[in-house]
Amino acid sequence: MIVALLLVLCSGLTHAVWNLFTKTSKNKRVFLWWIHIFATVALLPNFVLELSKGGFGYRGILLMLGSLMFQCLYILLLPRAYERGDMSRTYPIMRGTGALLVPVVSVWLYGESLSIIGWLGVLSIAAGLFVIGGFAGKREKGEHSVLYFLIPAFMNGLCITGYVLIDKSLLDYLSPLSLLELGNIAYILILTPLVLRSGEMKKELAINWRTIAVGAFLSPGSYFLFLLAVNIAPLSHVAPIREMGTVFGTLLGVFLLKEANGWQRIAMSGVITAGVISIGFWGTP
Repeated sequence: MIVALLLVLCSGLTHAVWNLFTKTSKNKRVFLWWIHIFATVALLPNFVLELSKGGFGYRGILLMLGSLMFQCLYILLLPRAYERGDMSRTYPIMRGTGALLVPVVSVWLYGESLSIIGWLGVLSIAAGLFVIGGFAGKREKGEHSVLYFLIPAFMNGLCITGYVLIDKSLLDYLSPLSLLELGNIAYILILTPLVLRSGEMKKELAINWRTIAVGAFLSPGSYFLFLLAVNIAPLSHVAPIREMGTVFGTLLGVFLLKEANGWQRIAMSGVITAGVISIGFWGTP
């Protein structure tokens, strides 16, 4: 379990960093295309080789199509979420939705279980996200309203929940590398027409080539580390622990991007951390 915890923590940190790069990019769709195209090309031969062996059946094919669908929606909604909201608000909502829903669905779908302390940890995560999301503060209207940034962020969180649950079963048919490539293919399929219409491929590369180069490693690497952890530990435990990335993302937004209400969001990150630790160490009944 210790190895799985370390893998998931590294996954959360690397995920938060490439999301920071996405938030600060000029054209977010073009940036996302650049950081995923290299991994797509590099992993394609292994993916084709694995597919050529067959043996998926109808269940395997349906699972792959389901994962593709959720991944396509995810990459389509991600730029919109960052265009509308602060990273220290949007990122916790997107990642935290999975932390709340995956354990509940995993208990029903995979026969996994959480202890009372584990469920209290889930409630702690919910409470922290409630405050960070701005639900406990003054209600604002228009582009400053909670719903304005919440809708794409929450929908993105549902997509994350969907492909995480499906990918758990897909590991029976595909290796972690091929599963990672499936997501990359989804991203490129959706983003390529948008990127070509924008005409800003060279411009984005010229401005952000350094973060594109680093993000090209961090983006596929973050999910690959998570998939390795899922292979050696229950999904209902490691998925919430990955949401430590919520804390990392909040800190990056507050200290590097100088976003508002920093101390409140950092304090609530502590509440989320307590919930994550409860699930990780005492979540097993």
